[in-house]
Amino acid sequence: MTSSAAPKSGAREARPEHLSHVIFIAAAAAMGGFLFGYDSSVINGAVEAIRDRYDIGSAALAQVIAIALIGCAIGAATAGRIADRIGRIRCMQIAAVLFTISAVGSSLPFAIWDLAFWRIIGGFAIGMASVIGPAYIAEVAPPAYRGRLGSFQQGAIVIGIAISQLVNYALLQAAGGDQRGKLMGLEVWQVMLGVMVVPAVIYGLLSFAIPESPRFLVSVGKTDRAKQVLEEVEGTEVDLDARVAEIEHAMHSEHKSSFKDLLGGSFFFKPIVWIGIGLSVFQQFVGINVAFYYSSTLWQSVGVDPTDSFFYSFTTSIINIIGTVIAMIFVDRIGRRPLALIGSVGMVIGLALEAWAFSFDLVDGKLPATQGWVALVAAHFFVLFFALSWGVVVWVFLGEMFPNKIRAAALGVAASAQWIANWAITASFPSLSEWNLSATYVIYTIFAALSIPFVLKFVKETKGKALEEMG
Repeated sequence: MTSSAAPKSGAREARPEHLSHVIFIAAAAAMGGFLFGYDSSVINGAVEAIRDRYDIGSAALAQVIAIALIGCAIGAATAGRIADRIGRIRCMQIAAVLFTISAVGSSLPFAIWDLAFWRIIGGFAIGMASVIGPAYIAEVAPPAYRGRLGSFQQGAIVIGIAISQLVNYALLQAAGGDQRGKLMGLEVWQVMLGVMVVPAVIYGLLSFAIPESPRFLVSVGKTDRAKQVLEEVEGTEVDLDARVAEIEHAMHSEHKSSFKDLLGGSFFFKPIVWIGIGLSVFQQFVGINVAFYYSSTLWQSVGVDPTDSFFYSFTTSIINIIGTVIAMIFVDRIGRRPLALIGSVGMVIGLALEAWAFSFDLVDGKLPATQGWVALVAAHFFVLFFALSWGVVVWVFLGEMFPNKIRAAALGVAASAQWIANWAITASFPSLSEWNLSATYVIYTIFAALSIPFVLKFVKETKGKALEEMG
């Protein structure tokens, strides 16, 4: 490793006339996040129809719903190395093709195993998008705007979730409220899964309209093109030679990241890798995706009318968007850590109230009126505080916190851990809720509470730092 000081670039902030172009690039890359959100939550509208169509129990149903997350973990674990080999843009294009194939296959399954297979394919694409989106945006965005642009990924995810619930609700209404009703020659739930072809094709087309990452271009010797991209995103006042020299210096002190590079310390991985894994696990172990995979089923289980349950799933998604916008406004103003701590406190309150409400016995198949309203309001409160904090800051942290030497591999491992944690929550919820719904929410409350000391002790602020400064 060289010991010389890294060359400094001087101006780092995009000039106003370049900012709109940077926003377009980040938004196009975040379209993968939209597909991520759409694909991961669209199944919410099909859960009960799949159960009825294939006559399967809660345990088998949970595996069909959750199996996509296995594909997500594999896609996340391998995306970093693929991106380092063939580029970020090519990875986006591969993900777009896989999203399209998955949408078509999922809408026309022959049997339950067939549906599960197509969901794994879609999961692999989601896993790739979960890694490539934040990594690409972090590498393209100027440091002064990186937090807000990095939050585009989560913003796109929550918009994808909301649009999927709105489309599901509209399709259900068109079929007279019957999830297995006929629409366009198919059952409604099949149409729900097939609609994702549209955003998948848009994502693929947008990938041809944005430039490759300057860091990847420098890594493969295309410095002239890297300078062009840097000028596009950082402005003409930036010393392009100095910026390229800075990137080259950082890359000369590193090598292509691999799993081996992550090893070290007292517990297998380096401490910074464990912190990334911890952030990912806590993000999922508060039970957030129960709200997006099972909310319709959850509300129906406590006596809410099926059509109303779809509507509540949509309103929850709107709250999710509002919270994400709040996070996008404040992530670069007050920092990542304060948002995470504020969110953790809010999630503890919301989850505890849900646990209390669900502890009451059903009366005529419904929660008592007071507890029903508390459960509904608390669910929205929980989603709001998750969205304005952990939903955004974890993705921003993962795109920023790792040293250049291990960034791609560490991000892949952390994202993979997130999908495994997501799978554990998704696969266990149907059985846990049948055992004791209130106790299930107590478990989620405990994890939300534990996230507070975790952030205070282990997580460092990354606000305003250049990626080359992460050590």
